[in-house]
Amino acid sequence: MAEENDAVFKNFRALVESADHKFARVRDFPSYGRAQGQHYFQKVFKAYMRLWKHQQEHRTELVKSGLNRWEIGEIASRIGQLYFGQYMRTSEARFLVEAYVFYEAILKRRYFEGCKVKDLGVRFKELRFYARFLLVSLILNRTQMVKIVLEKLRALVDDCKANFQGTNFKEWKLIVQEIVRFMNVDTTFTITSARPFRYCAMLDCHPNSVAYMARFHAKKVLKFRDAILMSYHRNEVKFAELTLDAYRMLQCLEWEPSGSFYQNHPAEPKENGVAVDYSGASGVIDMNLAADMTDPTLPPNPRKAILYRPSVTHLIAVMATIIEELPPESVMLVYLSASGKPGHINASQLETSVGSRRTTKNKLASHNSIEHNSSAPESHVNGKKGSNDYYDDYLWLGPKSNGGSSNLYPGDIIPFTRRPIFLIIDSDNSHAFKAGLAWCREGRESCLTAFTSETNVQGPI
Repeated sequence: MAEENDAVFKNFRALVESADHKFARVRDFPSYGRAQGQHYFQKVFKAYMRLWKHQQEHRTELVKSGLNRWEIGEIASRIGQLYFGQYMRTSEARFLVEAYVFYEAILKRRYFEGCKVKDLGVRFKELRFYARFLLVSLILNRTQMVKIVLEKLRALVDDCKANFQGTNFKEWKLIVQEIVRFMNVDTTFTITSARPFRYCAMLDCHPNSVAYMARFHAKKVLKFRDAILMSYHRNEVKFAELTLDAYRMLQCLEWEPSGSFYQNHPAEPKENGVAVDYSGASGVIDMNLAADMTDPTLPPNPRKAILYRPSVTHLIAVMATIIEELPPESVMLVYLSASGKPGHINASQLETSVGSRRTTKNKLASHNSIEHNSSAPESHVNGKKGSNDYYDDYLWLGPKSNGGSSNLYPGDIIPFTRRPIFLIIDSDNSHAFKAGLAWCREGRESCLTAFTSETNVQGPI
């Protein structure tokens, strides 16, 4: 019997090692692009499903051989992480629901809590689990669960500080502060009667019953397939790498799988806010819940690439990748939230080491006079922008000391207007990105009608 248990345990360890090895290959894959390592994701999912099934079937033998409960929790946490990663890449709500199912089971079964391990490595695994569960619950608008998990994370950080005094937990304190600040600002938490940003079957009429406006182009029917959501502000409200602006836009661009997401189930806290004791659970987790929540009559959610404080070059590279893979007759939405700086000449750049204030003023006056004489007839008299005007105003994406390398100009986006784009600029300098005839090359009419109410958009705006 002991030999049989040892064989089961060795097989379990081999499956863990194989799954972890495959997981390491896909963990850092970018969340944008349609063909980014899909083959590897299928492999790693199969590896973890095989591992999960093995520990379910041989739980008794594994426990006798020394399997810890936190190890089961770590496996479930990895599976939840994989599902959430797939949601970020595909925007399919079923993956987000599956991630929530696994994370909720870990919490209720107390896989990490029950052992009270004094191992710092295990404590960090538990901290990361709570942070990931918070993000999933936040996106799903599970406000009650967010509050429960926040209290557990706060208590765990305090416990770790008391028991591991030689370790710095400042980063985790900042995470707690971030989610508290997020909750204090977001209307989902501050207004109890607030309706969800997503299209909700309980509150909205079916998309087929919505009256359409006449399209500008009768020849083209564009489908909403991809979106880029970017935010770059100093001291902005965020949790992890999800800013409040990107969070709200993400929700506005999705359909609710069903009305059940909006139903608020009152919590029945007994001990530590958990209603049922699962300390002796068998480890069975319902992995088919998402199939019952999807609505086949609704269009699929558009893919979304969420960029947190990207460099200008990274943003342009992501736009180029998505535009390259954009299906025919499709439109891409680009949401850019950043502070703007109006185009002007900085006096300090014109001053020399021996220059005076008077010299600087003369130079500025001379420059403005030349600029007015040369550009006014072309840009303002004709009512059109000159080509140089697209490099005067900009959005600021970067540290203050980086200068022009951190500026996103309207001219940087012009090459992407070869494909239909719906551009949203959330900035104090958004007027610089106003589209006009000068934005389009001759014969490229799509950029003038990048998005209309009758473009058969497969997602809400």
